[in-house]
This record gives sequence, structure tokens and C-alpha cells, in this order.
Amino acid sequence: MEQIINKGCVVTDTGKYERYAVKTHFVNEGENYFEIFQKYVVPFAKEDDIVLCGEKVVALCQNRIVRKSEMKLSFAAKFLSKFASVSSTGIGVNEPYKMQFAIDTVGLPKVVYASVAAGIGKVFRKKGVFYEIVGIEVSGLDGFYGNVWEKYGEMGILIPEKPKEFCEELYNKFNIKTVIVDANDIGQEVLGKTNKIELTDKQIVEMIRDNPAGQGRECTPFIVVRKM
Repeated sequence: MEQIINKGCVVTDTGKYERYAVKTHFVNEGENYFEIFQKYVVPFAKEDDIVLCGEKVVALCQNRIVRKSEMKLSFAAKFLSKFASVSSTGIGVNEPYKMQFAIDTVGLPKVVYASVAAGIGKVFRKKGVFYEIVGIEVSGLDGFYGNVWEKYGEMGILIPEKPKEFCEELYNKFNIKTVIVDANDIGQEVLGKTNKIELTDKQIVEMIRDNPAGQGRECTPFIVVRKM
């Protein structure tokens, strides 16, 4: 199949696994995720496979987006963003609109507290303090940069809604075990998985520790993991 790309195997403490990236079209907000899954994944996946689903496409299909045009950029967001660290994995709260999203989500007092705590953390070389305090809704926000896809420069993409329940629905429809992951070249995190998967989140992350889906223009939001 032309859209299936062999990404090589990986050995973990639970065995040896082959990984296949599934290439799709460029998915826009509001598309039907189940139709996309049916078209690209179902013809290839086998009963014992685990399909890792990128969180961005799930969120886009759920219309979990916020647009710059709908936000009011405050002085506080502009000011606080100047002191934020620059991430090599994508845009962080050094982007004023992402800082504004944090303020809108958890409130200005908590963002100020997190910013101060993050500054202290830098002194002791501790990373990620800001996001630990403001929470996953802020840390998981993608978009607000058009380096890879110009369209994403004008929107932020939230984390998927009810990711575990979403994986259960996929399993009930297609009898395929799925995991929703937030992954980049630096780290990977499991947001939700079907109960049919007995592996721990840590064991799942080990399968994709090299981020086989990539974070550029690959259009490979599905990674099929097959035990060898």
C-alpha cells in the first residue's frame, strides 16, 4: 500500500515491534475521524496491532481549536511571554497568543505564579515548571506557528476531548486497539488508550521513543505497531 511507510523496528522490555507510519491527506478541522480511520488504517491494521494516533488530528476533527481572531491579546500576555524559554520542539508560551491562552484558561494569578516559579526553576536547572503548574490544557496546546503549515499560524489546537473514551469508541467500531499520543522529537506522552491494551503508558512510549511519525510535513498521524 502506497501510504504505508515502514519505520523500522524497536526493541523494548516487552518485545520487538515493527512500526508502520500511515500517510493520509492533510486533515482539516471538522472532518470525520472515523471515516479517516476507516479509509487509511482499517485496511492495513491487524487484530493484535496497536495503533498510535496523533493527538493533533483527533483534536482537529473534534473542532478543538482556538483562533487568534477570537482572542484579545493582553498586555500581561505580551509582557510575560518575553521571559519564557524558547522550545526546540515547537511554539511555547514565548508566543504571546499561547501565553494569552494560558491566562484565559487558568487565570492571570496562576500564570504569574507559574512564571515566577519557572524563573526560580531555571536557577536550579529544572525545566517544565511552568507547565507543571498551569496543567495539560496549556502544555498540550499546539499551533500558533506557521513554520511547517502556514494555516496553523492563525490557530491553536487543543488536546483532544475525552481521549480514553474516544479510544474505546474506536475499538467498539473497528475492533482495533488504539492509543492517543502527544509526541515530538523530545518526548512522548500517552493521553488515553483503550482498556484492551494491557501495556503501561511507559511501555507504550518506549515503542515510539524515536518519534517515528515525525513533526514536519509527513502527514502520518497513525503509527501501527506490530509485535514481531
